[in-house]
Amino acid sequence: MKKLFACLLCLFMLVALVACVHQHNFVDGKCECGESDPNYQPDDGNEDPFENLALMSYADYVAAEIDDPVYIEAYVQAHQSWWDNKITVYAADEDGAYFLYEMACTQENAAKLTAGTKIAVKGYKGEWAGEVEIMDATFEFVEGGDTYVAEPVDLTDVLGTDELIDYQNQLAYFDSLTVKEISFKNEGGDDIYVTVTKNGHDYSFCVEVYLTGTDTEVYQTVANLKAGDTINVTGFLYWYEGVNTHITEVTKVGVLSYDEYAAAELDSYVIVDMYVQAHQSWWDNKITVYAADENGGYYLYEMACSEEDAAKLTAGTKIRVYGYKGEWSGEIEIMDATFEFLEADPYLATAKDVTEYLGTDELIDFQNQFVKFSGLTIASIEYKNGEPGDDIYVGVSYGGATYSFCVERYLTGPDSDLYKAVMALEVGDVVDIEGFLYWYEGVNTHITSVTVK
Repeated sequence: MKKLFACLLCLFMLVALVACVHQHNFVDGKCECGESDPNYQPDDGNEDPFENLALMSYADYVAAEIDDPVYIEAYVQAHQSWWDNKITVYAADEDGAYFLYEMACTQENAAKLTAGTKIAVKGYKGEWAGEVEIMDATFEFVEGGDTYVAEPVDLTDVLGTDELIDYQNQLAYFDSLTVKEISFKNEGGDDIYVTVTKNGHDYSFCVEVYLTGTDTEVYQTVANLKAGDTINVTGFLYWYEGVNTHITEVTKVGVLSYDEYAAAELDSYVIVDMYVQAHQSWWDNKITVYAADENGGYYLYEMACSEEDAAKLTAGTKIRVYGYKGEWSGEIEIMDATFEFLEADPYLATAKDVTEYLGTDELIDFQNQFVKFSGLTIASIEYKNGEPGDDIYVGVSYGGATYSFCVERYLTGPDSDLYKAVMALEVGDVVDIEGFLYWYEGVNTHITSVTVK
């Protein structure tokens, strides 16, 4: 009996001991009984902030707070020099752009970061002197990813507005900037600081030597610019206390002669000196001008112009025009133009008699010049809206063919002597006509004077 009791007592103590083990109260891996938890891993406070972070769109990235962890996919556009296992990258997607500052990168991987390459980037959204960037970043290549290289977005009209910062870090284009000053960070061989002006305001751009080194064409071109030069600029819209574009391409724009202008491609940017000959009515800060020099004529369609400056555009005044060579229904013109006044003696063109060229392919060579036609016969008189007050369409015949000329009411309105003289014409009248050789699906001279023979 005693033996049975002793066995039961031992069994009870064993169960109690097992129960005690299962009731350990571990704190930081230690129990009150002195036992240690073999599965304990100390919390070092370094929880991975990217572990549960979803891939962000550009809009998500923009909405993130400064210092937030971010996770994006983007395409390399360019990068600065690799050094000390770090590389600074300009990246973009179809919606926006990113600046990846001193991203961790081996020298081997740096060689693979070619333009268009897709990468996944994790880091922290940061800001320095106005520049929003991704800092402390790491990356990996997106295998099988497509490629993308952004086209420059023309921000010329946005320069100087609050809207400009919305395009931060994108590849941008600016035309017709005037160089105000060129200076070097440290004598030749370091960054070049380029102060440019546009519409009376100064902006600080930069040639970043780690992006475009001293042996590049852009570095050499900028190093040799002079105050007063006009340039077109492409670069990444970096920010440093304001816009500080990192320049990647510069084109020095010179003033074109008439022959150079005539040879320029359509849609190309042009700068031309010329003299006002006449203009249409000013409205909505725009004015359409007929201009010329000794070698040819120009048509400036809806050129940007204040009402005050419009009053100064008198016949003979010399101006420098900046704009794009365009074409509409056969008419060659300068579009989206701006201008500045130049000091010079006035010039007024004399009407060139081009009667012999009427009906020939050579006539178009005189387009937009002040011309004269002799011995034309009036074939028809029609009003744009059926009655006087608007444009007058004047059909004239010469050599058995009929041509459409025009009294442009915004040039010579209903109150002008010319408008009244044309109203008085009759079919069969023989006339001499002077005007500007405008083109609309063929010759469409804008008449300035008519003489009945």
